[in-house]
Amino acid sequence: MPNGAQALMKTLVDAGIDVCFTNPGTSEMHFVAALDHEPRMRAVLALFEGVATGAADGYARMTGKPAATLLHLGCGLGNGLANLHNARKGKVPVLNIVGDHATHHTRYDAQLQSDIETVARNVSPGFVRTSQTTAALCRDAADAITAARGLPGQVATLILPADVSWGEGGEPCPPPPLPQPEAASDATVATIAQAIADAARSGRKTAFLLGGQALREPGLLAAARVAAHSGVKLLAEVFPTRLERGAGLPPVERIAYLAEMAGVQLADLEHLVLVDAKAPVSFFAYPGKQSYLVPDSCTVHTLASPEQDAVASLHKLAAALGATQAHPALQTAQRPGRPRGKLNAAKVCKAVGHLLPEHAIVIDEAITSGLMLSALTAGAPRHDLITLTGGAIGQGLPNAVGAAIACPTRPVIALIGDGTAMYTLQALWTMAREQLNVTSIIFNNASYSVLNVELERVGASEAGPKAKSQLDLHGPVLNFAQLGQGMGVHAVRATTTEDFLKALEYALAHPGPHLIEAVVPESLSGAKRRLLPWLLRSLPSLPQPLAQALKRKIAP
Repeated sequence: MPNGAQALMKTLVDAGIDVCFTNPGTSEMHFVAALDHEPRMRAVLALFEGVATGAADGYARMTGKPAATLLHLGCGLGNGLANLHNARKGKVPVLNIVGDHATHHTRYDAQLQSDIETVARNVSPGFVRTSQTTAALCRDAADAITAARGLPGQVATLILPADVSWGEGGEPCPPPPLPQPEAASDATVATIAQAIADAARSGRKTAFLLGGQALREPGLLAAARVAAHSGVKLLAEVFPTRLERGAGLPPVERIAYLAEMAGVQLADLEHLVLVDAKAPVSFFAYPGKQSYLVPDSCTVHTLASPEQDAVASLHKLAAALGATQAHPALQTAQRPGRPRGKLNAAKVCKAVGHLLPEHAIVIDEAITSGLMLSALTAGAPRHDLITLTGGAIGQGLPNAVGAAIACPTRPVIALIGDGTAMYTLQALWTMAREQLNVTSIIFNNASYSVLNVELERVGASEAGPKAKSQLDLHGPVLNFAQLGQGMGVHAVRATTTEDFLKALEYALAHPGPHLIEAVVPESLSGAKRRLLPWLLRSLPSLPQPLAQALKRKIAP
């Protein structure tokens, strides 16, 4: 009979989990050895646990099913925690397998002993289990898979003691049935349909706030039919898990990151209908400012919670309103022209919009350098957009690894800030080892630029040289082209617009991996940065059309 690890491996692949992102240690060696007994399982080595967890996140965003991770004890789990946090906030299914000491060894409190369950609950509140026996292991795994694949998707953590892994008599478990979520109730649909119809007749404004499942093509089309029929505005979460967009798809306006600008977007709404999304709140607290961003005069309705079938709920609502035959507004095909002149972040984004290939996967962790990305790629060929759902930086490069493994025929373009790139730069090595078709664009502005903005927004006292030095990446300035080459990735440094265009054209014409280091000035610096807090403070007192125009200018 197989040992526990071998039986676990068969249980995983029979349930459709056939990719494992690993960073193993001694306690996981029997799981590692079991990889050779299961040809259906692909094992992808990461040099840091945060790459493994972020890659599992990116893979699941593109496939809709979990990958597995393999992490070493509580310390390894701790190293991977930030990207598991991003997966949790994005409602992404991940099966997180964490090795542990043998059950009889834990009483000795060896050097690597820790409370793994407590660490795991931070990112895996819905399912954490330590398997106690080899006989129970595969049933525990099936329960974890069921939890991960349900709605909402979640990180399910299975802790695997070494003796449970090496023990004889493992019994593979049949795959659990896929969950069948329900649509919104008839009563909920009727109430919301009435509110939308009444608002449309009286000229009051209603908006959908779409998230999760609703931001894929079927959900977008259903929502856009209601919008065309009843004048409903389409909004999306500030950081979508996965947004399908581009020419031929309904355009949707994302809620702004800056709370003051989000307030402008929401100010004149009478009704806000949540579809697999939560009501918008400020990312952080600021002195004298509201955290909850929905105006007091706006009524919030929930059409579909994350546990429900958002697409089926939207179809029911469209039918209730008589909107099923309405013609949705679709994004026209339109690319920006070829950029010229001195290289800056906006011209990098313009170049991406100018050259973006069909069915690309775009990963945006460019922070301030990507302010113009959405506007400059809106009419590009249809593509998927992955964003930083949980705000824990270091997601983008690992997400690119997972997305490229999930969709090997599609080009992946990852736009990454210099500060965030350094969190998980080891992902480049995995891209080279697996020969993944990823083009990583790293904006090198030698600054934690967004934190310079936040320093002024939070009302901190005048920053002196010591404070400013904590947000500055000069001395030495990083050379990402050399770092990429050192990890086996074809990498170039671009200091001019023409050099960047040549590098991007080459990367798109030759399957990756590639790295392009774009040396650019800060997007928000000098007078712009000093003026921004004043502009933000003034937005609530401005006439709504002027406030909206300013919002579109600063963050389109």
